[in-house]
Amino acid sequence: MDHLTATKLDYYEDMWKYQSTATLLSHFQSEDGDGRRALILDSTIFHPQGGGQPADTGFIIISTDSDFKFVVQDVRSKDGIVFHYGVVENSGDGFESKLEKGIGVHLHVDESRRKLNSRLHSAGHLLDACMQNVGLGHLEPSKGHHFPDGPFVEYKGTVPPNELQTKQKELELEANKLISVGGKVSAAILPYEEASELCGGCLPDYIPKGSTPRIVKLGDNPGCPCGGTHIPDISEIMNLKVSQIRTKKGLTKVFYNIGS
Repeated sequence: MDHLTATKLDYYEDMWKYQSTATLLSHFQSEDGDGRRALILDSTIFHPQGGGQPADTGFIIISTDSDFKFVVQDVRSKDGIVFHYGVVENSGDGFESKLEKGIGVHLHVDESRRKLNSRLHSAGHLLDACMQNVGLGHLEPSKGHHFPDGPFVEYKGTVPPNELQTKQKELELEANKLISVGGKVSAAILPYEEASELCGGCLPDYIPKGSTPRIVKLGDNPGCPCGGTHIPDISEIMNLKVSQIRTKKGLTKVFYNIGS
């Protein structure tokens, strides 16, 4: 794959775009023995699994053959190249000849799945913003798991056991207060200094100085570096339930769910 350039991530610019066009650069049979293929395109609106967010699913159609349907089951990124894994539906014979380098394709992301993943992801970042407001600003964000099955955010630092239930209630109240008020969600790739200012004056150590990180901002809350997808407005989270706060081995996990 050394000859391929990095895939252009169209969802970086428009997180609410569910259809787009692209050019096929390469394709190959998966080595997993599951019969799947992988398509590599010059650009994509499919979000690959990463950053605590599940991969998008959907399908890809060849521009010149509407009967050709590549069902995208998983999406992964490696060294800047995005791999769309899946199977050809009702392919029949000769579908290999249709997968020629340079052909145009139409991408269709599963909108309902993307919206759910974006709500869960946004809810995790909203909890980050709420931590300061409930007196837990000393905890340092570590990671998040924004999958429908058991979403949580994790922080470096601990909370006294006798405060856990109180802080759980305070966090839930604060999050739902911000949801009820709402606020525009935006994302932009910014120079390091500007990004740092939007994030409260500093960026995590893993972001190199002089780089241009992508910053997501939820309403009037401080921004945060993130490569995922989010909802257009905080209000679209709808409601949030903090199901548990757990402190163990110097880490604090906040488990949450969102309503339908």
